[in-house]
Amino acid sequence: MGDVFPVAPVECLGTGVTLNVHMASRARVRAPELIGKGGWLNTGGNELTLSDLRGRIVILDFWTFCCVNCLHVLDELRELEERHRDSVVIIGVHSPKFVHEADHQAVVDAVERYGVEHPVLDDPELATWKQYAVRAWPTLVVIDPEGYVVAQHAGEGHAHAIETLVEELVAEHGAKGTLRRGDGPYVPPEPVATDLRFPGKAVRLPGGTFLVSDTTRHQLVELAADGEEVLRRIGSGERGLGPDSFNEPQGLALLPDGTVAVADTVNHAVRIFDPATGALETVAGTGKQWWQGSPTAGPAREVDLSSPWDLAWWQDRLWIAMAGVHQIWAYDPADGTVAVAAGTTNEGLVDGPAAEAWFAQPSGLAAAGDRLWIADSETSAVRWIERAADDGADGYVVRTAVGTGLFDFGHRDGAAEQALLQHPLGVTALPDGSVAVADTYNHALRRYDPASGEVTTLATDLREPSAAVLADDDIVVVESARHRLTRLRLPEEAVRVESVAHRTQRAATDIAPGTLRLDVVFQAPAGQKLDTRYGPSTRLLVSATPPELLADGAGAGTDLARDLVLADGATEGVLHVSAMAASCDDDPDIEYPACHVHQQDWGVPVRITGDGAARLGLVLAGLDAE
Repeated sequence: MGDVFPVAPVECLGTGVTLNVHMASRARVRAPELIGKGGWLNTGGNELTLSDLRGRIVILDFWTFCCVNCLHVLDELRELEERHRDSVVIIGVHSPKFVHEADHQAVVDAVERYGVEHPVLDDPELATWKQYAVRAWPTLVVIDPEGYVVAQHAGEGHAHAIETLVEELVAEHGAKGTLRRGDGPYVPPEPVATDLRFPGKAVRLPGGTFLVSDTTRHQLVELAADGEEVLRRIGSGERGLGPDSFNEPQGLALLPDGTVAVADTVNHAVRIFDPATGALETVAGTGKQWWQGSPTAGPAREVDLSSPWDLAWWQDRLWIAMAGVHQIWAYDPADGTVAVAAGTTNEGLVDGPAAEAWFAQPSGLAAAGDRLWIADSETSAVRWIERAADDGADGYVVRTAVGTGLFDFGHRDGAAEQALLQHPLGVTALPDGSVAVADTYNHALRRYDPASGEVTTLATDLREPSAAVLADDDIVVVESARHRLTRLRLPEEAVRVESVAHRTQRAATDIAPGTLRLDVVFQAPAGQKLDTRYGPSTRLLVSATPPELLADGAGAGTDLARDLVLADGATEGVLHVSAMAASCDDDPDIEYPACHVHQQDWGVPVRITGDGAARLGLVLAGLDAE
């Protein structure tokens, strides 16, 4: 996720370089205390302090529940968490981006929804985030058994590095006598009995029943036409990619032959379910998450996917909202192939030719005639794809109906160019040509009318609606946080609500005019090195909003440091930075060393002032001591 909260850097002791390779060379930085106004979850009501955790290896996971990259890291940490349960304590520090994410009950819901099995500190005012000088979601901070920060990692792909570091810390502090083993402070909450648990999406079957993705329980559920009576459950309820299992399924799409395509999100796969026979088949994805450099087209069962969130059948293909890489993909059942259809993997809001467009966690799709509607959640936007009028048969363009970018959101009706949403997850094509929007974090159902260019509110007091499906003259809304389907009559008049506008609550980073030194800090983990045998193993991509902010320095390159020249007269904007590094096992006896990809996107709001900084340091892995 590319959003950044700029803070003053912490004072670091040591040599002023990244210091997480050798145990002897680490900076000795005392970990600040853990504070959060929202209190603690998953501790049985107990308050935790770092002194309570002394003797244990502590991993702080700074996350927010809107962020798909944060959800990826939760999954990366599960195995490590289980393997080292007697020596490692993972603490989730929930640090909100959106206003809704500062609501304590929403955090409670998210912890259950995503199966978080460790203590979580609810920090709605970002107090601990600031103390640790965190700059991006997700960020992992490792604290040794004596209470010192020894490593920081931003983004995804660091589980192997942290595993290696944990093993070193266990050996070192076991020998010193400073390691304390035992049960951790996690206390599971009491389970709640409901027919559905944080359902994601729904589809109406030809017989009038509803098929719902029961996301948290890793199942599909068929409900009767009343939307309440459970007719059957599909799936064992255990995480998996077998013939009878799912892993947090989300989107559903009815196919022309009566089968249902399923976005099996955490399995990074697309499945086909046959309601008539109960058969379940995987048609796309390998079960592994896509990383930069992986194939983006080919036989569908041989190409990795990344958190497919929703599906729609449009123009004889199955379109996939690939939330994990900010793209739209398409599966062609005629030849069994899958390919990127739109998006560059850069996170943001950029329209134009499909191959050049930017998305930010597309999470909802709806086909309507010559348009494919998209709920682009992180930009709080409604967008669409259509064929380019002056291009060939496969030429598509991306356009935006509502939304301006990553940082503006709220609840405002009226002309689309000034209307505001807050992290919508679903879109539904309506019979009159308009589009219903599951405006998730506003707890509302909204409508965009292309004919008038107006946005209105259809209903409020819906708890985190994530999708909706038509049923005759009604619209049935998936109320995810109320664990139910809610049937509404499509109103003739909109509900009047008080207009509210928000901007992501973070001050801009002050930078000096002229040349800005950008340093992405990356240190290969212990036992690994940057492998340059086949060319550079790092990548840096820089751009700006507006593009005129940069006079020089935009574009792609292989060095993780770069001089950016700010345009004369520029006053503010956003720097978009995407970095990747691949490190490989450093052992000459291994013919084919294992390699590990580390990557992160940042969106840094900046303000140009005479007394601003001349350097911007972003930590991918390590400690920035400058």
